[in-house]
Amino acid sequence: MAAEGAPPPTETASPATPAAPAQEPERAEDWETRFKYLLADFENFRKRVARDWEGQRQQAHAGLLGRLLPLFEAARAARDAVGRLPASDPVRRGVDLLALEWEKLLTAEGVEPVARVGSPFEADRHEAVAEAPPSRTSPAGTVVEIVQQGYRIGATLLRPAKVVVARATPPAPAPRAEDAAAPDAEDGPG
Repeated sequence: MAAEGAPPPTETASPATPAAPAQEPERAEDWETRFKYLLADFENFRKRVARDWEGQRQQAHAGLLGRLLPLFEAARAARDAVGRLPASDPVRRGVDLLALEWEKLLTAEGVEPVARVGSPFEADRHEAVAEAPPSRTSPAGTVVEIVQQGYRIGATLLRPAKVVVARATPPAPAPRAEDAAAPDAEDGPG
């Protein structure tokens, strides 16, 4: 017990001490929540960077393949040009081998032609360079001839195909009554 006349014992803790244990779990939960949000943000950032990097890689790959297309077509044209040589000719065999290797390369990379004669015209893959009258085998709106083949890799168009499209000639507009009467009026008084 305390001695008489002595001041009563004082608490050594500050007034905030009794509240501190109640605040610590709230602070811990706050930091835990912040950490979870930060971790989720970082995971989203990581996924976005990976997606962007993959998109850039695919774009660069498609760009390279697009620049190789003229070489492929030159090899194909050379093969067509030496087709008149005998099959045993070494030049013909070499050009045939070169064209075959180009075809294997582009097939392995997933490059596909986009135009076929008789297929419907698709404005997002084809570029119409001329029109032709429709026929029994080529109805209106179909590809009649491929001027320059187009190619795609997956959903990415490397180059549109230049094609001739079958198109019905629209009927000539019937002359209007006003147009028919106009020449008579000019020839009348004069």
